[in-house]
Amino acid sequence: MRIAMIGTGYVGLVSGACFADFGHYVTCVDKDAGKIEALRRGEIPIFEPGLDALVASNVKAKRLDFTTDLTAPVGEADAVFIAVGTPSRRGDGHADLTYVYSAAREIAAALSGFTVVVTKSTVPVGTGDEVERLIREANPSADVVVASNPEFLREGAAIRDFKFPDRIVVGTSDERGRKVLGDIYRPLSLNQAPLMYTARRTAELIKYAANAFLATKITFINEIADLSEKVGADVQEVARGIGLDNRIGTKFLHAGPGFGGSCFPKDTRALIKIAQDHDVQLRIVEAVLGVNDNRKRAMARKVVNLAGGSLRGKTVAVLGLTFKPDTDDMREAPSIPLVTGLLDMGAKVRAHDPVGIEQARKELPDIEYCEDPYECVKGADAMVIVTEWVQYRALDLDRIKGAMAQPVIVDLRNIYRADDMAAHGFIYDGVGRAAGPRK
Repeated sequence: MRIAMIGTGYVGLVSGACFADFGHYVTCVDKDAGKIEALRRGEIPIFEPGLDALVASNVKAKRLDFTTDLTAPVGEADAVFIAVGTPSRRGDGHADLTYVYSAAREIAAALSGFTVVVTKSTVPVGTGDEVERLIREANPSADVVVASNPEFLREGAAIRDFKFPDRIVVGTSDERGRKVLGDIYRPLSLNQAPLMYTARRTAELIKYAANAFLATKITFINEIADLSEKVGADVQEVARGIGLDNRIGTKFLHAGPGFGGSCFPKDTRALIKIAQDHDVQLRIVEAVLGVNDNRKRAMARKVVNLAGGSLRGKTVAVLGLTFKPDTDDMREAPSIPLVTGLLDMGAKVRAHDPVGIEQARKELPDIEYCEDPYECVKGADAMVIVTEWVQYRALDLDRIKGAMAQPVIVDLRNIYRADDMAAHGFIYDGVGRAAGPRK
């Protein structure tokens, strides 16, 4: 089948490359001429494991190409996917749908023959109705079905998530639309991926509800972590103890500095705004967002407490800047309020991240960046592990201690064990665990 993918951001590029790998013919469209030229040269604008090879192989097979002009790709397409950004709107947290509606108007003018227009961007409930209205207003004769097909991709594991999904949600009541999307996803049938057909508005809400629920699990275990520290319990064992109950599950029960990224903060805010617009109060989701924001700011106090009560004039080494491993995404990363708090307390901050330094410089211009974790900790009075990159899971602890001015480590991801760190002579603290013996 022929597919036009409008938008070459994270969702559009991953989805387009994966559809092409299924054997479909995909054209990815973006107005950013520089980005399109870079993609044609094989330069990938985001870090996602395996994406560069996937794009290259499908471009070579002539199943994937890139353009700035949507006219021809849309006119030839069986399905057009809208995968443009929906950032939080300033002031009220509502999703900014400017790019979605602009794409809908441009698509309308280029439609030819029966086409399914699919919203893949995360959009508020009812957006599909407006997309359909805009298309029919701009092109009354268009033979079109507007559907919703939300994405559920984890950054760092997006290709596997696309090819081995837990579910595929298709929101349309039109049988022709269901058939086209069923044909597009048919290559996944060998994996027995559950294809769930539902009404368009229901599909739009499923995406927000899923992210809000996962954010709630993270925030819940973070609050239990705070209690664990006070009562002398171990939050990792608590998480395992409750996660073995299959009604709860083990995923998203890892205590840490709070959630960030492109989805959870933005989508929880948007869901709250959607509810307010319909006179519904989502008290749990509101609390989740408030607790998470406060937690990220509180992590700097955890560092200052372990470092003796003051950071003025001291150097803090921060390992990990991106919001999670295997991505260069800095959006709403916990490292940002942490580093800002450390600077406000008078500390000098040096930082390392395996792939995120270029993006981090835009958010945190006033710190020193290091190309190596051992260089980063040299002369530091404290080290903070913020992102659980695999590169930090087997550090040479003797070398780390020898390089630091003071052997103080705050492990916000519980990578290490307190007794092991004490044996190496570190003053160590994790999250949600009673502090081990210290030297």
